[in-house]
Amino acid sequence: MIYRQNIYLLYAISFLQGLVFYGPVATLYRQAAGVSVFEITVIESISLALCIALEMPWGMVADRIGYRKTMIITCAVYFISKAVFWRADGFGGFLLERVLLSVVMAGMSGCDTSILYLSSREGESQQTFGVYQSFGMAGLLAASLSYSIFIGNNYRLAGFLTMAAYGVAAVLVFGLKEVKEPEKEKKSRKHFFRTFFDVVKDRYFLLGMVGITLLEETNQTITVFLNQLQYVKSGMEPKTMGFVYIVVTLSGMAGGMWSFRMNRKMGILPFSIALFFCGSISCLILSSTKSGVISVLCIILLRLATCLFTPLKAELQNRRVTSSDRATVLSIYAVIGEACGTGTNLIFGKAAAADLSFAMLCGGLLCAVGGTFFVIFRLREAGKI
Repeated sequence: MIYRQNIYLLYAISFLQGLVFYGPVATLYRQAAGVSVFEITVIESISLALCIALEMPWGMVADRIGYRKTMIITCAVYFISKAVFWRADGFGGFLLERVLLSVVMAGMSGCDTSILYLSSREGESQQTFGVYQSFGMAGLLAASLSYSIFIGNNYRLAGFLTMAAYGVAAVLVFGLKEVKEPEKEKKSRKHFFRTFFDVVKDRYFLLGMVGITLLEETNQTITVFLNQLQYVKSGMEPKTMGFVYIVVTLSGMAGGMWSFRMNRKMGILPFSIALFFCGSISCLILSSTKSGVISVLCIILLRLATCLFTPLKAELQNRRVTSSDRATVLSIYAVIGEACGTGTNLIFGKAAAADLSFAMLCGGLLCAVGGTFFVIFRLREAGKI
């Protein structure tokens, strides 16, 4: 009974934290407050670097105090970060918001999926991860509709409504039940290093995870930040961007819902190759088009490919964990991914500052490299290399 309660509560929290009402104009919101595109990417890189520093300490704390308490703390800080975003003006304010967000991401990383994994019946976890992701996308969809119909160009109102939604999520999290057995004794530093080296020795698995990260970071940068610049380049109005954002969000919802069934039908390797190919080809087309319609279709394809992959990634990572320090191991995976993300953010920032088309071309190359890494991992798993 308590396990189903955890799943349903996390679905609700995912929906509420998906209600980012400023999502369709996230870049324009920051630019209106005096932050340049390059400054945005610098802030993102600082945020990721801080996540890297906090990930493993947070994982150890989560395994020590429990996943429920960790979620309560991080959801409270999440709410505060949105309050800061609402009132932010200039580089310093948005940097502070991102610093708080780093604390949240590092703390929540692995905890939410651990609760879902340990609360699910055997064989259900990938499907549960997919639904969880889709609820977040449903929140984005609801927020996008609200922005396009009611909010318009009132960016600050969008920030306020986002803060309110995160406040409700911070209250709901108290209903979660702990799924982790409490630790009877404090583990030594040697135990952590032993866990760390056990993870690092699994180098082919890590190579596959880095490959997925390159696809995810390309999606994050292009479909959240650079997409709006691509739309402006094609002559699209801000109000139209809100409706486009809705369509892109729907594609993300579909990805979460279809992931389990498509993976089971196609098999992991063909499924993965198709997703990396779609991500790469969409970026390459974006680098050479000025058409609004083609741009939207490519953004949809990139978002769909990534969202189809996310539940599979969570399933692969949780299935790989054999120790009781689940949050710690998942945090180590996250650190490696975020280290890659810091580099890709700087690549995209410099490329976009020079030429938007060049940034899109970089996205296509990163997806191709990521796909190569993942294929090597799967072939190694199958004993073919």
